[in-house]
Amino acid sequence: MASQPDEQCVLVLQGGGALGAYQAGVFEALAVAGKQPGWIAGISIGAINAALIAGNPPEQRVARLHAFWDRASSRVPMPTPFAEGWGRRLFNEAAAGLIAVTGIPGFFAPRLTPPWLAIPGSPEAISLYDTAPLRETLLELVDFELLNNGPARFSVGAVNVLTGNFAYFDNRERLIEPEHIMASGALPPGFPPVIIDGEPWWDGGLVSNTPLQYVLDERGCEPLEVFQVDLFSARGPMPTTLAEAAQREKDIRYSSRTRLNTDMNKRIEQIEAAAARLVAKLPVELRDDPDARQLSGEGNDGGVTILHLINRPESYESLSKDYEFSRSTIDGHWAAGKRDVERSFASPRWKNRKRPVRGVATFDLA
Repeated sequence: MASQPDEQCVLVLQGGGALGAYQAGVFEALAVAGKQPGWIAGISIGAINAALIAGNPPEQRVARLHAFWDRASSRVPMPTPFAEGWGRRLFNEAAAGLIAVTGIPGFFAPRLTPPWLAIPGSPEAISLYDTAPLRETLLELVDFELLNNGPARFSVGAVNVLTGNFAYFDNRERLIEPEHIMASGALPPGFPPVIIDGEPWWDGGLVSNTPLQYVLDERGCEPLEVFQVDLFSARGPMPTTLAEAAQREKDIRYSSRTRLNTDMNKRIEQIEAAAARLVAKLPVELRDDPDARQLSGEGNDGGVTILHLINRPESYESLSKDYEFSRSTIDGHWAAGKRDVERSFASPRWKNRKRPVRGVATFDLA
């Protein structure tokens, strides 16, 4: 099932650490269905997955994703003896604890110098881990020549530590290097800020954990087919313990109001359409007024179809789920991503959908 000829396929990837394997599964299912994105936007782990996709030719993308995630889960490669329940939760907590102490191969390593003994202001003083291994991994698995000059647009978000301003690094506007991807995933206090052009940058998820609004704001006139892949679910049950309350707070904080963004854009599109209709009713001599021209010129003629794919929490997961990198869990996230795409594509609502002429149409089918 390929995109319609004049419809641009866009992949939007939220941040979420180990949960990012879900996005890899989503992409594999999309690739099987013949959908290769012309624009990939990501935050944090979504930025890393985006680079692995945009920075490789289509026939190598899934293999590169596997190379990264197999390496990231190699610290705890043994299968879990428990499928669910408290046994599985204890296994996951032990795996997360091991990761916190020893780091992730090819991603980050614990610092040898405790922060309180380091020189104030140094990376060692303001972070717990060294992300130099990630730079080497990116250089190994990502073709930056292709990422910068290939057909796919690539956008990742980060936050300026000094100003608090949020910005996107876009290959249509600047040369993308490993540091731009690392900056998007430099979540404090675990990771140090990344210096770009003399300025320190932290994880974009501190301000917004999803690039969806950037895509909607920066799109051109062509219609878009957007696959919005969220790693944290905004919806969830009432917590019953302190640990569940902490996990629920994290889900809400990092879900980044995706539905609010789409609802807001629908409302803006309605207002813009109403403004255009109103200008059309004005006398001819008033239509050339600068305000009238601005009102009639606002808006985007290309409709947007958004398929929302959300990683649903498991009952055995806890607050540590975004740094629980055991092979069993990573494989489970990957399989869930593939399954959700397959279910969504099999839905009659998706098969029989009509592309909006303008405005935003959203689907959540998994």
